[in-house]
Amino acid sequence: MLTAHLALTVAALFTGAAFYINFAEQPARLLLDDRALLAQWKPSYQRGYTMQASLAVLGFVLGAATWWTSGNVAWLAGGLAMLANWPFTMLVIMPTNAQLNATPPDAAGPATRALIQKWGGLHAVRTALGALATAIFLWALS
Repeated sequence: MLTAHLALTVAALFTGAAFYINFAEQPARLLLDDRALLAQWKPSYQRGYTMQASLAVLGFVLGAATWWTSGNVAWLAGGLAMLANWPFTMLVIMPTNAQLNATPPDAAGPATRALIQKWGGLHAVRTALGALATAIFLWALS
């Protein structure tokens, strides 16, 4: 089942990228001054969003396709865990993103830092959803 292996691979890629952001990139950026912190966050977020959004959708499609061909509902559950990143991002994280994107780097200050710290915590939920999907796909494959 090629789609099963691809679903697991995509979920693992998503999770690894999300974990890297929480484990390495976010702590490193928080060492910067407020202006540089925001200036680094903006392009990093934009590039990461494009990559992770694509992986979330692809993981769902592959999980759903594997469920459709195998009848094993675990594949659909894993796919839905991947897809859950979309509404979580749009409904929960986007208000914070909008505030950060609307702030010019020259206007960054303690409130901006607090928002980026909040964003890091919210992003950890995306990491957890990816890890959940990966675990479900791995279980379904075994």
